Amino acid sequence: MGDPAGIGPEICLRALASPAMRKMCVPVLFGDADVLKRVARAAKIPEAKTPFISISELKNFSSVVAPLIVDCGAIDAAKVKLGKVSAACGRAGYLYIENAIHAALAGKIAGVVTAPIHKESLNLSGVKFPGHTEIFTALTGAKRSCMMLHSDKITVSMVTTHIGYHEVPKKLSVERVLNVIELTAQAMKQILRREPRIGVCGLNPHAGEHGLFGQREEEKFVAPAVKLARKKKINATGPLVPDAAFTTNVRKKFDAIVTLYHDQGHIPFKMLAFDTGVNTTLGLPIIRTSVDHGTAFDIAWQGKADATSLFSAIKVAAEMANGRSRK
Repeated sequence: MGDPAGIGPEICLRALASPAMRKMCVPVLFGDADVLKRVARAAKIPEAKTPFISISELKNFSSVVAPLIVDCGAIDAAKVKLGKVSAACGRAGYLYIENAIHAALAGKIAGVVTAPIHKESLNLSGVKFPGHTEIFTALTGAKRSCMMLHSDKITVSMVTTHIGYHEVPKKLSVERVLNVIELTAQAMKQILRREPRIGVCGLNPHAGEHGLFGQREEEKFVAPAVKLARKKKINATGPLVPDAAFTTNVRKKFDAIVTLYHDQGHIPFKMLAFDTGVNTTLGLPIIRTSVDHGTAFDIAWQGKADATSLFSAIKVAAEMANGRSRK
């Protein structure tokens, strides 16, 4: 359900009420029933359009054919201050995620789709993970993982995510860049059903200009990783000049582009696919997709939230789950 004080509850209610979503899957929402009731009233979503079965824990799930809420009892709905940073809401958002991950690992649900959390609220609650990707990696015990943003217009993945710019060079290695190239190639092969073309960005302006800019990160980390990827029969190219990699002519040469830090990938992606993009964590033992936007505190509970990204994330998760079941 995401942070209770943000738009997560509203867009989740719209997913529960959507006939199109229910044709794709049986939605199971991990959250708080009382919060959802309060949001439905505030956002003027009619009760008839928000069906759910309230239960305290997930069991005997195979017989469920209607939208379901797993009531986690994580927060007192009356104390939620909409649109405000809050340790209590940060903790609640984390508990929803934790319960959903455990259910997925136990095989009770086919995958997890996350609504937005607020990183400051999460931190205030004492949860030190900087974001969803790190939470899922830790709680599933994944040996390697990465964030990928996918849409019909553009797909990017990130070697590093929620760290400061000054930390990025220290987090780069040939192994890490190669891991992200491999995970991206595997995911795109599943999506496209063919061998994908992968571009890999450099770190510095002009991709370092042969050592003129930076500390030769392109020569130390990116070029060797691309070379190893090619030896593994991955169609990888790089290092690409970052400021040109997302121009129309260059971008269309690739099915996905590996970027080295958060904004290098997020900025072009959100320029082109903000409303329809899907955030996917690759390398996990479970399926995880997410909206590609934040909590939008400024419009929380006002009936203004656009659920398009959530619908896209649910669609991708359902398609991935169906693909696994056919194997």
